[in-house]
Amino acid sequence: MPTASAASVPFFTATLTPHRSLTRRGFVLLMAAIGLLWFLTGYYFYRLGAWPVLGFFGLDFLLLWLAFKLNYRAARAYEEVRVGADLLVIRKIAPNGRVQEFSFNPAWVRLEIHKAEEEGVTRILVCARSHSVPVGAFLNPEDRTSFAGAFSVALNTAKRG
Repeated sequence: MPTASAASVPFFTATLTPHRSLTRRGFVLLMAAIGLLWFLTGYYFYRLGAWPVLGFFGLDFLLLWLAFKLNYRAARAYEEVRVGADLLVIRKIAPNGRVQEFSFNPAWVRLEIHKAEEEGVTRILVCARSHSVPVGAFLNPEDRTSFAGAFSVALNTAKRG
């Protein structure tokens, strides 16, 4: 693995994060609205004598809340990519904080960009010998396409010296 040197000051850095459109405030409002709606509906059924329905609505609410929490937990994952003249570093940080770091000499890596006609870039791989590292797998196709272009230019710049 290459080591850091003064010449490896990165000229390209990117932090890739998963997109989540619902903010924390939006989550609270959504859960409050759903909770109120399901409580009122469950209460209606309770008044009709179908009291188990209220419990099932509560279980549905709990499962929905859990699904959102797991989704937000997964969104804590991110990747950092740094390209310097003689060092490429890819750091993958998992939701639990576990870090995987991959270092390459940019002159010896191959960038594989897989595309689908209707979708754009579907996969980005950094390959060196028999080892390959996927980058930006959680990005949407538009962001993945944009990143692939910028990353490709950065790697070509590093290879030229």
